Amino acid sequence: MIRSMTGYGRAQKLFGSREISVEIKSVNHRYYEFSARLPRVYGFLEEKLKGFFNGSISRGKVEVSVSIANQNGTEEAIALNLGVAQGYVQALRGANDNLRLNDDLSLSHLIRLPDVFTVTKPPEDEDLLWEQVQLAAEDALAQFIQMRTAEGERLKADISGKLDEIEALVGKVEIQSPRVTANYRNRLFARLKDVLADTQIDEQRILTEAAVFSEKTAVDEETVRLRSHVGQFRQMLVSNAPVGKKLDFLVQEMNREANTIGSKAQDLDITKMVLDLKSEIEKIREQIQNVE
Repeated sequence: MIRSMTGYGRAQKLFGSREISVEIKSVNHRYYEFSARLPRVYGFLEEKLKGFFNGSISRGKVEVSVSIANQNGTEEAIALNLGVAQGYVQALRGANDNLRLNDDLSLSHLIRLPDVFTVTKPPEDEDLLWEQVQLAAEDALAQFIQMRTAEGERLKADISGKLDEIEALVGKVEIQSPRVTANYRNRLFARLKDVLADTQIDEQRILTEAAVFSEKTAVDEETVRLRSHVGQFRQMLVSNAPVGKKLDFLVQEMNREANTIGSKAQDLDITKMVLDLKSEIEKIREQIQNVE
């Protein structure tokens, strides 16, 4: 089954006092492009997440957001840099004496100065944290894939309908093509009859001309290949492997065959059919831009 490149999934898990939330979303992209939004102190998780999702996603621009919060409050330790604070006080009061200013220095002023306080975080068990993040990521990924699969089924149904229309148009071209040669032969005979009047017409010559015309305008090979491409397309639609790139190539081949039929056609009806063919192929091309 095919999957869409558009998807979304979100999961939230609680591990003791730690709450972890993972959100994943993706849009169309030619390749697999990954980016993550993480708290700066947990930057080491980015490569792990990239590898984890890469195992299940082959194409798409994927964005993952991770939030990690402690429900019991902060675990950071805050300490006063006494030496730095004393240095600030001495410097400020020295400036006060030299500039003859009022001494209004207070604690509220002091805490705004840089490096007066140091915030330290206890060492993190990175392995344990990754295990917990991975569990949340697995749930988010399951939702994400479910959405991609459901959208893929809708794409498959729509594309299958367009393939039916293409096959119907190819059938009409196959019926009309022999008529074009017969009509050409009849027109040629009528024209020669008018020109030569009572002179004997060489019917063999007319048949030869008609055969040459038929050879130039025959589209049997193109219609056979088009039917083959449609068959391959249907097989890929039920494949479990990512087939977006292959479908894109196949659409190009289908369009090439339609163009060849159009260039050979010496008939207005076939030209109209080719235009309809190209329209359906273009609709499929637009749809598969969202196939993984």
